[in-house]
Amino acid sequence: MKILFLDQSGKLGGAELCLADITQHFRQTSLVGVFSKGPFPDYLRQLNIPVKILADQTLNVQKASGLLAVFKSLNRLIPLITAVTQLSKGFDLVYANTQKALVVGAIASFVNGRPLVYHLHDIVSPDHFSSTNRRIIITLANRAALIIANSQASRDAFIAAGGRADTIQIVYNGFRLESYQISAPQQSVICNSFVLNDKFVIGHFSRLAPWKGQHILIKALAHCSEKAVALIVGDALFGEDDYATYLHCLVKNLNLQHRVHFLGFRSDVPALMKACDLIAHTSTAPEPFGRVIVEAMLCNRPVVAAGAGGAVELIEQGRTGWLTPPSDVPKLADIITTVYTQPEIARAIAQKGYLQAQQRFNLANTNEKIETLLYQIRS
Repeated sequence: MKILFLDQSGKLGGAELCLADITQHFRQTSLVGVFSKGPFPDYLRQLNIPVKILADQTLNVQKASGLLAVFKSLNRLIPLITAVTQLSKGFDLVYANTQKALVVGAIASFVNGRPLVYHLHDIVSPDHFSSTNRRIIITLANRAALIIANSQASRDAFIAAGGRADTIQIVYNGFRLESYQISAPQQSVICNSFVLNDKFVIGHFSRLAPWKGQHILIKALAHCSEKAVALIVGDALFGEDDYATYLHCLVKNLNLQHRVHFLGFRSDVPALMKACDLIAHTSTAPEPFGRVIVEAMLCNRPVVAAGAGGAVELIEQGRTGWLTPPSDVPKLADIITTVYTQPEIARAIAQKGYLQAQQRFNLANTNEKIETLLYQIRS
């Protein structure tokens, strides 16, 4: 089966990592079309996945954009649609991995009579999208032959927004289990590089964005033992530099400069996670899936997550991790203190999470499910 995969971003986010894992399974006969240059197409090339950059300028339409921004982008959107329409003639189906890819892919698939697949990585709600973008997503996705949702939360929000229920299937993200097997010497090198051996280390792994809630962890840290330090891993990717500045000011105002370390983008996430005593997920709005939660589990580390969206599907409260109300600073501080003062209980919970994650989120099983669904719409 020849598949034209489409993704709007040249940056390496969770949706792009998921797509890279899927496309490796189909790379012998397929192509990934990316709408801009950047780390993502470079990453695909490193994995020997065929990739083609389809535009030289980024489409300036964000999740919160209205109709005016859409109209202003038409001069860039029309040539992109033309290029993808021509390119898709040589493929059996079009697989859109992001919202802008859906817009372009839906038109190309309609013109050429190719089935459209949409991989839904987001919760289509006012928390994440403008009313204009929600209408566009639902209208175009409703003509897809198949929608793959990354969680029950994503599926339910899509249907509540007016999406069809008969074409949507839930397939959780898959992970290469071997990528999370980090040796003791590797872990020791990480610990020594940050002088963390006598500290209680809390890791936060996400792009810097207000709804990802790094500020929640920083505020909670101020209520915890002086031994507790935080590693903030990630960059501001989508025009969120003001928030990054705010975080640095917050750390200074709380006098936490010696306890909060901003590491920026890192490619050694599993090794860094292994160096942590606790992984914190602090999204203030419902998370569509929560990739970092599963990664923490696969690293055999205890994890605390904001209890909304896909996160509640990944963690069994008090058994495989902890859930806190979103934005609840005191509750997060309580969990941090519990893990710090009761390490044996934390290790037992982390072990249960580790075993469950290995069973539920094996990439081989995920790709097998997706392949079966794709062949069903081609039959």
